[in-house]
Amino acid sequence: MPVQGLTTVRSSRGPKDTMNRLEAEVKAKSMTVFARIDHAAGAVEAGLSLRPTEVLIFGNAKAGTPLMQSVQTIGIDLPLKALVWQDASGDTWLSYNDPAWLAQRHGLGDEMEATVKMITAALNAVTKAATTG
Repeated sequence: MPVQGLTTVRSSRGPKDTMNRLEAEVKAKSMTVFARIDHAAGAVEAGLSLRPTEVLIFGNAKAGTPLMQSVQTIGIDLPLKALVWQDASGDTWLSYNDPAWLAQRHGLGDEMEATVKMITAALNAVTKAATTG
């Protein structure tokens, strides 16, 4: 079931490999990794089970700061986040918020369109590298 504003791509790799490749690609693009959160490990600590589910929080101040200078509320959605998860049938997926949707959500003006497109292209590139091959 599609979620508004969420981009989800199927990975040809397993969850751990997908996340490791995503993290490596993000760093290779000179973005900062702020955190990697393993929700499945947290579930185990709480005595619960959860299929592989990890979030990578990352960004680049040169791209994000102008967006926040335009409309500060977009800071609630920055830095960027990507979720790598495994469904009940064992397929691996990578999901993230579509930057154009975030721009619309926060009412960014046309003057930020080039920056949003640049962020979208970077997300597409790291996603492709993490999920293919």
